[in-house]
Amino acid sequence: MKNPLSLIGLLLILSFPLSAQDKRLSYDQFMDWVKQYHPVAKQADLLLDLGKQEIRKARGGFDPYLYGSIEEKQYQEKEYYNKKEAELILPTIAGIELQGVYEKNRGAYLNPELNVPDNGIYALGASINVGNGLLIDKRRAALKQAKIYNKATQEERRQSLNLLYYDATSVYWKWAGAFADLKVNEEGLRVAKERFEAVKGSFEQGDLPAIDTVEAYTQVLNREIKLQKAGYTYFSSLQELNVYLWDAEQNSIDLSPTIGPEPLVENNELTLDEEHIHQALLSHPELRMLDYDLAYLNIERRYKAEQLKPKVKLKYNFLTETLGGLEQVGFYENNYKFGIQVSTPLLLRKERGDLGMTRVKIKDVNYKRDLKFEQLAAKLRKVLNEYKVLNNQLSFLTQNIQALETLLRGERIKFDMGESSLFLINAREKSLFDSQLVYNTLYVDLVITYSKIRTAAGLGFEGL
Repeated sequence: MKNPLSLIGLLLILSFPLSAQDKRLSYDQFMDWVKQYHPVAKQADLLLDLGKQEIRKARGGFDPYLYGSIEEKQYQEKEYYNKKEAELILPTIAGIELQGVYEKNRGAYLNPELNVPDNGIYALGASINVGNGLLIDKRRAALKQAKIYNKATQEERRQSLNLLYYDATSVYWKWAGAFADLKVNEEGLRVAKERFEAVKGSFEQGDLPAIDTVEAYTQVLNREIKLQKAGYTYFSSLQELNVYLWDAEQNSIDLSPTIGPEPLVENNELTLDEEHIHQALLSHPELRMLDYDLAYLNIERRYKAEQLKPKVKLKYNFLTETLGGLEQVGFYENNYKFGIQVSTPLLLRKERGDLGMTRVKIKDVNYKRDLKFEQLAAKLRKVLNEYKVLNNQLSFLTQNIQALETLLRGERIKFDMGESSLFLINAREKSLFDSQLVYNTLYVDLVITYSKIRTAAGLGFEGL
């Protein structure tokens, strides 16, 4: 649902109050609004929740496990057996499983090994893998990988916000450029109308020929057409800007057409620290995500290598009839259950194949990372050079505009003295207005290129 707001109402929500004479949406205000409320920014925050839930899921592998069973058989008025068992298993991060068991069995045909005292028996002990699973097992590997995934989601969020930063910056400055072009064309039409009225008056007084009024009027018509085209371009850029304006309730906002951007000339101080930019590239989110892919695969490699070892599991349980005071617990007596399980595949082809595949994946990601770094570095060098070229062009064009303004003033003085013609005045004005439009285009390109540099370096919203 669209929610039309005036800029004053919008900025009051933003805590950026503006005066009635200064109805502008500045770039900083716009970007702060986008970062807080744009759906892409909200989606990026959801990535952090995914990382946290992945850790919670992995930690579930270490949750205590409670087990209980009751089995009974009655036949021909005889109790064959009645077996009751309750067990609590407590996995630990060290790979040891703590275990507590309570058994109470009776019956005429009970398996002799299940015979226990009338009050039942307690078994407290532990089990541990001393071969396969000693250094790392599935649970510990899953938890380590979940922590890596959580960090990767933070980088994925950064990258998503970086792209949002660039897109929003481009839209804002294209809107600002369209607004500046509109003002140039409005000024051109105003000047043309004033000159037409002046020429018309001079013709009526007999000072100028009728053909001059025709030429002055054609300039009004031409500039009216250009103004309409500039108005269409501005309206289109405003609609694109509205896509990036949302309120806290996730309703899209239509900015009032009476609100304008900040003037281009007020944002001509762009700080570009190349050393900082190149240093930031080393921590680019795309590179960091590949680093986390490698860390994730290295955990998998360790786990797969662990599978090459034989499975040797030791179990030991103390047995006692009571869990009262220490003097009553029979742990000091020689009552226990002990077991050892050993197993291993003979050829280990599956295990060696899994390990080999993981090593291939690691090499593949390493190649991807090397390539990605060179691609990002090349892109950064390209946009840095583009920025320098645009900056130089803008400097030269500024000097050219100053020279054209001087020529136009001189031509107007000569025209008032009767030493020039309307044709030359129009030519001077056209050159000046065209140069101002080119200036606006170059300025917008420069600011957008600056955002390209920050995006290429992986900075985005950081530090803004």
